[in-house]
This record gives sequence, C-alpha cells and structure tokens, in this order.
Amino acid sequence: MRYADVKNYTRQLRREQTHSEQLLWSRLCDRQLEGYKFLRQHPILFDLNRNYVNFFIADFYCAKARLVIEIDGRIHEDKVEYDLWRQNIIEEMNLTVLRFKNDEVENLEATIATIREYLISITSNLP
Repeated sequence: MRYADVKNYTRQLRREQTHSEQLLWSRLCDRQLEGYKFLRQHPILFDLNRNYVNFFIADFYCAKARLVIEIDGRIHEDKVEYDLWRQNIIEEMNLTVLRFKNDEVENLEATIATIREYLISITSNLP
C-alpha cells in the first residue's frame, strides 16, 4: 500500500470512530492531558521497502511520550494472537502500548488517571 493510501484510510477511520474512541478523544485532543499532543488513528509504519508499506493503525499516539493507546472492542477477543504479535512489533520500536477495553473507557476518569499516571512517570526521563 502506498503512503497516500494509508493517509486516506486513517482519515476514513477518524470519521468512523467508535463511541469509546470518541469519548477518550474528547479528553486527549488539544493537549488537554498534561500538555501532551495526541493523534488519533495514526499509522505506525514498519517493515518498509520500495514496493509496499506495512503499518498498524494506533487508536491514539503520542510521539513525545512514545505511547500508543489501544481501545479493544469485542472483535479483539478473537484476535488475541494477532494483537500480541502486533504489540510485540510496536514495543520493539521502543513504544509503550496501553490497552483498554471499551467498557473500561466508559469509566473515563479511571482511564484518564491511568494514562496520566504513565505520562507523569516518564516525565523525568524526557529531554
């Protein structure tokens, strides 16, 4: 897939966000959380060559914190091995993955507290 196609795909995903994604985005957008900039439906590129681009779409991504946030719906119950493989590749890129289930995000304050705790824990390690 060409990078332009990846961009178009991520734009489509942004238009079709789940309720849980919309809920969390309402608290991550505009640097609301500890001043960190988050992107939604952001491509994480790996295994690049001239003919194709392999990528994952992170539900939310913060470059400064090297953080990927994934929200898992019911479909992920049948994709445990794939999700583990995907997470291992992302972590090999020195990114941290925080996973939340849809029903966890419904308790938005607890979800935000977990993300905030992570961001605060890394603050001392950032340049």
